[in-house]
Amino acid sequence: AQLDRFLFKVLIAYPERDQECEIVRIHGHKAVSPSLEQFDITPACDLSFIVKAWQAVTNVRLTNEMIGYIVDLIRTTRDHPSLQVGASPRAANMLASASRALAILEGRDFVIPDDVKFLFQATMRHRVLLAPGAELEGETTDKVLEQILDQVAAPR
Repeated sequence: AQLDRFLFKVLIAYPERDQECEIVRIHGHKAVSPSLEQFDITPACDLSFIVKAWQAVTNVRLTNEMIGYIVDLIRTTRDHPSLQVGASPRAANMLASASRALAILEGRDFVIPDDVKFLFQATMRHRVLLAPGAELEGETTDKVLEQILDQVAAPR
């Protein structure tokens, strides 16, 4: 339930050896994390921009067919034999919101199936639990989620 509150689980590989040596060279002598001021970060936007962006996302059209597609994907996670725990209704809401945001980034005011497909694994991989038997057979969460994407027909 706690992981369900995170929007995505993005897989990030470890750095190359040389990169990791550089990280240690720069930060290996510090006992604590640097303060925000030490990062010399300048804001990319202000609160009013964020509010406007959020309003734009909420105005992105999500048709009943797209809602049905999202719900069918989520419900299929609950019935898949390789998953011990499927995704929650909150997962459907998060996938819908993320798909709306992606549509905006792609310059559209409507969600298409490819938006949902693109975000499905990152949005679901921490919300479902692989069954022990499936894990023994070499299944992975990403493989199962890919099977679900293949299994559930997208609207046209």
